[in-house]
Amino acid sequence: MLKKVTDSDFEILIFVFPQKVYPIIHIAYMKKSEFPDPFEKTREAKGYGEMNDQDDPVTMLLRHKDVRKTAHNYKTFQSGAAPGRIVIPSEVNIRDTRQIPFEVDPPVHKEYRSIVEPWFKRPLQPEYQEKLAKQIANIIEEVLQEDSVEVVTGLALKLQSRALTLLLNTPFDESEKWISWGTHVFRSEGEALDGDKANILYDYIDAQIDRAAKSPTDDMYSVLLDSEFEGRKLTKEEVKGVMVLTFAGGRDTVINAVTNAIAYLAENPESLERLRNEPEITGKTVEEMIRYFSPLTQMGRVVTEDTFVCEHAAKADTRVSLCWASANRDAAVFENPNEIVMDRKINPHVGFGFSHHNCLGATHARQIMKILLQTLAEKIGSFEILDYEENIEDLHHFKRKVGFHSINMKFNPLTK
Repeated sequence: MLKKVTDSDFEILIFVFPQKVYPIIHIAYMKKSEFPDPFEKTREAKGYGEMNDQDDPVTMLLRHKDVRKTAHNYKTFQSGAAPGRIVIPSEVNIRDTRQIPFEVDPPVHKEYRSIVEPWFKRPLQPEYQEKLAKQIANIIEEVLQEDSVEVVTGLALKLQSRALTLLLNTPFDESEKWISWGTHVFRSEGEALDGDKANILYDYIDAQIDRAAKSPTDDMYSVLLDSEFEGRKLTKEEVKGVMVLTFAGGRDTVINAVTNAIAYLAENPESLERLRNEPEITGKTVEEMIRYFSPLTQMGRVVTEDTFVCEHAAKADTRVSLCWASANRDAAVFENPNEIVMDRKINPHVGFGFSHHNCLGATHARQIMKILLQTLAEKIGSFEILDYEENIEDLHHFKRKVGFHSINMKFNPLTK
């Protein structure tokens, strides 16, 4: 009998006999930067999957059209459930602060979002972009001086944390504290969730809010405390909700996007060369990388009434998930979905969410990725991947690569 087996690096063709297994040949090398689609067969067969999350089961919506339709239907599929419940894995046991406007539904959601959205659009300002470009250039110069660098903690985490000082308009030195927290603010190594670690973030935010209340500046904490909602000032708890979202929502997602992009360019030097020669496609490349890598796999909703999804019954007070990663590989929408097409013309990806709850930090993330790609094209001649450990999400029936726990690389300067 002929059988194919797969590990993270190779597909191997083997002959299986009653007593022995004979490996024949490595038939396909899987690149380190390649991200297989674990949802494809189930998506095409029935459109949904199922997983258990802390005894609160989730029906995973896998098709692009179903994900978008459900995301738009906030009356039946709500975000404003118990704080932490729409996140997968659920955070109900480690927090009771509602993240705003993330865990609020229309029409109140619109009121909150109108307060914070102008602040999150600041990355479009030329002065902001100049500062961000300087930060990124400095980091790339730093890694060029090293024999090797562990990209997740030695580059991506630093970049994300330093860039966050611009978004919050806080002193640059604060980034060192944030870097010390590691790549996750709600998790420790080997644990899905860690309440004690989450409390470090909560205590930090509480202290910053108290500081801003006593001595206001022009930072995000102070601006929020001075903002009005329905004829009154935002409460400290509401401000905390916005700040927890800002810290947690854009941390491992940005780190994954940055790390995965660099790994891809390392194994596809022609793509780095193309960015040098065709800088006008950089924006499209950012969107395509977000689609392909989908830094956030899924986000949940709580069902408000008995209904059906993909002809599958969904009971009231159960959860469904909008599986962005699966929707972004839907062949019914994307031609050659398992390839990075740098200049993809039509790209309705949902990597930054969809409808009312599209990612508040998307403008900031896009600028980080765009300037990063521009800087790498200007300064890097090539990369060498020395060793790596993949980060695989266990989603019950599905195992999805979201990035790397670590990836050691050598950065070689561009010589002209």
